[in-house]
Amino acid sequence: MLHRHFILHKPYGYLSQFVYELKRKKKLLGELHDFPAGTMAIGRLDEDSEGLLLLTTDGKVSEQVRSKKVDKEYYVQVDGVITQEAIDMIKEGVEIGFDGGKYKTKKCESRLITEIPDFGPRGKKIRDERHGPTSWASITVNEGKFRQVRKMTAAVGFPTLRLVRVRIGNVYLNDLKAGEVREIMNYEL
Repeated sequence: MLHRHFILHKPYGYLSQFVYELKRKKKLLGELHDFPAGTMAIGRLDEDSEGLLLLTTDGKVSEQVRSKKVDKEYYVQVDGVITQEAIDMIKEGVEIGFDGGKYKTKKCESRLITEIPDFGPRGKKIRDERHGPTSWASITVNEGKFRQVRKMTAAVGFPTLRLVRVRIGNVYLNDLKAGEVREIMNYEL
């Protein structure tokens, strides 16, 4: 069987899945492209997160990408002007709530972003500038606890307002616009 692979810029407001069994109407990935039968998202992005999502018809590739050997990089817009001290705390690992208890995140890469990324407008306005300044940081992790990056920025006093995944391994979002899908031959992670 010939497997197919895709990269997608998941827009804000979409679930990282093709089927939703509950009663509320949700936007699903199948609305963005005519994917072949058996296509699955590799990992997830929350409904209110955006950015790079890999899709495949090959379950073995899915397992490889979700392993802790593959880095995932996120650009996060936070409430306030994030400090170098907060960035350093994130790098060393911070304590977050997870699964009813406390969890200390593993060491990771983190840095300030001085130029505002051009992702275009989000599907829903974040907030009015009158509520104070915002800033951007990059956080690269190789673990994926539930809403981990959002919890990490909140733990150091800078809640996440917008989260965009820009890289998985060696696969980059680059200039892919929200909602765009590109079929590729394979993933070179």
